[in-house]
Amino acid sequence: MKAAVLNAFGQALAIETRPDPTPGPGSVVVDVAAAGVTGYADRVFDGSRNYRLELPAVPGPGGIGRVRAVGPDATRLQPGDWVFCEPTIRARDEVADTILQGWTYRTDAALPLHLLYRDGSYAEQMMVPTENVTRIGDIDPADAGRWCGLSRLLVPYGGLWAGDLKPGETLLVSGATGGFGGAGVAVALAMGAGRIVATGRNAETLANLAARLGPRVRPVAMTGDEAADRQAIADAAASPIDMVLDFLPREASRTQLHANLMAVRHGGRIMLMGGVRAELGLDYNWLMHREITLRGVWMYPPEAVPRMVAMIRASLIDLGQFDLAEFPLDDANAAVAYAAANAGPRQLTVLRP
Repeated sequence: MKAAVLNAFGQALAIETRPDPTPGPGSVVVDVAAAGVTGYADRVFDGSRNYRLELPAVPGPGGIGRVRAVGPDATRLQPGDWVFCEPTIRARDEVADTILQGWTYRTDAALPLHLLYRDGSYAEQMMVPTENVTRIGDIDPADAGRWCGLSRLLVPYGGLWAGDLKPGETLLVSGATGGFGGAGVAVALAMGAGRIVATGRNAETLANLAARLGPRVRPVAMTGDEAADRQAIADAAASPIDMVLDFLPREASRTQLHANLMAVRHGGRIMLMGGVRAELGLDYNWLMHREITLRGVWMYPPEAVPRMVAMIRASLIDLGQFDLAEFPLDDANAAVAYAAANAGPRQLTVLRP
């Protein structure tokens, strides 16, 4: 099979021929039809993101494809099934030891799991744990790239799931100008949020998001003045904010973080899913006396995948919201450069092996 291989950090992806994978017990081999390219993939590959990835490896976290072959213990999956390949692999003897297939591993204990599944979706075929393969029903092969939007939607869905967003509630999405934040706004609308305050630093991107998704979305461009930003958030919400879903990036300041998090109502919930490196600096008494639930959320539970597929099938979420750019596998490096230059809530860059 043909694959894009990262042989060393700082090097371009090399298009190589590799042996076809063979499934064993507990695994499935999938013919990859489409694989998403993140806007920060270039920083993973040049090493600046400091992701733990044993090289050489075929990168690519998840994708859409058709089952080629199943292991002897598969009971329902059949060759030809259209599937979503979920990249979050949890160790069967300790769920805290997780990896993102083809992307990174989080703990030293997870290294054996990573070594088994280090190769991801930037290839014509990939081997995936059976439990990480979800049938999505028949699709037009031409739409496989658009179905890669599942990966973008599922991450914020995990935060909204953990925070138990209820219909009619007011939500603040912090970092709504990014890919996951913007997708979070769309998912929250589908789940019945009554009003969504979408914050970020790019006023034009926020305005476009609100114009596209409708009047329940209230954009607030952050200025860096915490008092002014908190007042602007309160004015846009016009009601108590029940939950904050945070996707602020690594570069965000404590001031920007506080303006968003401290807007939550008494008894509200804060879900942290971003990459902020600044200290939170939240007051203990504020958290206690206001009875705030503060929770970190990484990715999403396995049962979220079929539910998201069902939401798409029910037309609650439109995969057409994404601006799709597709590249053949031979142009993997061009796809990485394009994704970096065009990152945003609407852009979906995809490889088509």
